[in-house]
Formats: sequence, structure tokens, C-alpha cells
Amino acid sequence: MAIKELNLSAKTTIDGFMNGINKSTVKGAGLEFSQYRSYQPGDDLRSLDWKMFARSDRYYIRESEVETNISVRFLVDASASMNHSDGDFTKIEYARYLTACLAYLANLQGDAIGLYIFKNAELFSMVAKQDYQHLARLFYQLEQIRPEGTFTKPIHYKEIFAGTQKRELLVFVTDLYQTENEIFNLLDTLNTLRHEIVVFHVVSRNEMELDFKGYTTFEDLETGQTIQIDQAKARSEYKNKLNLYLEETRTKMLDRRIYYRTVSTDEPLDQALRDFLKQRNKLRI
Repeated sequence: MAIKELNLSAKTTIDGFMNGINKSTVKGAGLEFSQYRSYQPGDDLRSLDWKMFARSDRYYIRESEVETNISVRFLVDASASMNHSDGDFTKIEYARYLTACLAYLANLQGDAIGLYIFKNAELFSMVAKQDYQHLARLFYQLEQIRPEGTFTKPIHYKEIFAGTQKRELLVFVTDLYQTENEIFNLLDTLNTLRHEIVVFHVVSRNEMELDFKGYTTFEDLETGQTIQIDQAKARSEYKNKLNLYLEETRTKMLDRRIYYRTVSTDEPLDQALRDFLKQRNKLRI
């Protein structure tokens, strides 16, 4: 039942979002002829059609249809910090729903989809394929996620680097909780493969506002360490430091040419889906 609910939720969300938009091709240089258009300064001269020039004495660019089906791999952080909740809603539940919707959208557009789950010194790997049965298996694996432990150590990353030699779109859903820069080290390694990378940084409203009603003792979900906090006194300095951290993170991602966006667990998925489509349609395999 849980699998069917996730499948139905993703389908309902994406069908409503797309609203009739389902482009699987773009104009560009390819094999299937599409149309001519007038030459414009800056166009690739190799695309000029000299036969049309001979007949009309005008310059035309020959445009073609090119398939944009790609391989999209979803990387999901399932370390214990993803159990953080805002009310009855946890980060991992939001990450699960976001990933399911993006996977459904990618599958709808004919892309191969794969899944990697990072948790407690382990890495679950699911190769990228393009068919509905594979999508159903991906939904099943998302439903099985039970966050625990710390982020996966580099010794377990080898399966990530054993994929296709073509450029892929990597979509990383994480809360970016790290102790020794391990997540950025992973991103740096992935960057060497020249893949397109999108990072969705999952946050909750109560951690953004430091608004945990009635609580003074806070526990680190991954280490078990506790700390006493007077929220009212700490809130202003906390928010200043958090904003600085988020800005520094955004700059680090930009320096690495990684698309980065924070998504709050109380935020509708619409903008995240638009961002995904933008990046997916940038990649030409």
C-alpha cells in the first residue's frame, strides 16, 4: 500500500505540474530534419545549408530534432540526521517524495533512472534503466529507507564511479549534515567525472527559525551528543550564523558549477521541479 501511495502521489503531482508539457526533443544539431531558420550572428557556421544559399542567395541554418534522453541518477542521503522532524513530517519523508516525483518525471520523459542511498557506512546501488518496472522498483527502495548512522564513507563509493562514460545528471537530495567535509569531498570527486550535478539541500522550518516549542535540550541525531539552549536568547545569533553558512554553501557550490537550491519541508515542490527540468534540458548526451 505504501508503494502504491508513493506511486500515486508522484503521478498526481507530476501530471498536475506538467499540465500537458511533455517535450522529449529539442531543436539542435541531430539526425532528424526539423526546419530551417534565418542565420543570426553567432550561429555555428557548420550548420549553414549551402544548397539553400545557392537557391535563395540567403543564409539559412538547418535545425534538426535531437533526442535528449539521458541517464539521471538520484543520490539520497539517509544518514540519521534525515530523521529530523518538523511536527509529524521528517526530512527523509520530504526527500523520498521529492525523489519519487523527479524520478517519475524523468521516466515520463524517457530517461534512464538510477538510485544511490547513503547511510551508516553503506551504499545501496540501483543501476540506471528506462522502463516502468524499474521505476516501480525505485519507488519500493525509497519506501524502504530508514535513516541511521553517519554519511557513507568514501571506501564504498566505487559503484557510483562504475557507470556509463557519458555525462549524466546527478540529483543529490541531502541535508548537508557533515562532520569532516565528507559530502563536499564526494561532490568534488563526482565533479571530476564532468557530470551535471544538482543539489537539493533539505531543511526544516523549525531549524531555520530555531523554533522548537518547549524544548531546551537538543540532541545530535548522529552522535547522540546533547546541548542545552535558551532559544529566545540564542535565536538572533543562531539565525545570523545560519544565513552565513547557507551563503558560504551557495558560494562553494557555485565555485564547483553545481546547481544548488535549499528546499524547506513545508515548501511545495513546484519550484524544485522547475529547477530539475531546467537542468535536465541543459544536458545533451
